[in-house]
Amino acid sequence: MNTLAAAQPASWRDYYELGKPRVVMLIVFTAFVGMLLSVPSWPPMEALIFGNLGIALAASSAAAINHVLDRRFDIHMQRTQGRPIPLGHVTERQAIIYACSLGVLSMVMLVCRVNLLTAVLTFISLIGYAIVYTVWLKHATPQNIVIGGAAGAAPPVLGWVAATGQIDHNALLLFLIIFIWTPPHFWALAIARRDDYAKVGIPMLPVIYGVEFTSLHILLYTILLLIVTLLPYLTGLSGLIYLVSALILGGIFIGYAIRLKLKPTQGLPMRTFGYSITYLSLLFTMLLVDHYLRLTF
Repeated sequence: MNTLAAAQPASWRDYYELGKPRVVMLIVFTAFVGMLLSVPSWPPMEALIFGNLGIALAASSAAAINHVLDRRFDIHMQRTQGRPIPLGHVTERQAIIYACSLGVLSMVMLVCRVNLLTAVLTFISLIGYAIVYTVWLKHATPQNIVIGGAAGAAPPVLGWVAATGQIDHNALLLFLIIFIWTPPHFWALAIARRDDYAKVGIPMLPVIYGVEFTSLHILLYTILLLIVTLLPYLTGLSGLIYLVSALILGGIFIGYAIRLKLKPTQGLPMRTFGYSITYLSLLFTMLLVDHYLRLTF
């Protein structure tokens, strides 16, 4: 199959998939929210356009590098063997050129049209995910996603810095929310794909310590997440609309985690994983809704 696929020229869709578009959309959305929350009304248009575009290009670059570095594992895993490189649609060389082109374009855009601090922080995040996490942490410890989650939690800070040129404590609260959200989000997927990870020797938490142990940690992290999501209200970043939303959304997430711990059923880990994405999207949406309604009234 790979030989036949390799004869086909790479299509725009193959390159599109290299950039993990669904993941990048969530990254850009949280960066966008961070940018809007950083100012009373509306951020500078140049920062809004080129900041989000530069962050998106950097995220796609990191994703493409991840495809290259994980190619030997992806071909053996059911979840990833349909990616462009395992299929032979895109060569390693093509993927590297594509990733480097996006990365360079991102840095030039952020330095020239946004600010240097945003460019530096974005570059650190890119290296943190594409190199430190993928090459080392992912294969070194079952706590890989806990430590490596820092790179994925950076986008709201990047958006905030793009609009204001400085790091604020409220931006770090948004970082903390995503940092705490990442382990239960990814461990739910790791439970569902435990056999895949075990087959290629990646020491994810459920592979090393089992599903029950992992489910307990998902529950503990979702409880901690609910507590952390109250901080924007306590610091004055958000108001009652956000607070009520955070409590409801967090309560539902904890409900999934309790079921996963006490009454696990087939398909529940993936439903928990799916809800975790919906949860973060709605939580950040309500931060925006609360922010602009408070400005209006």
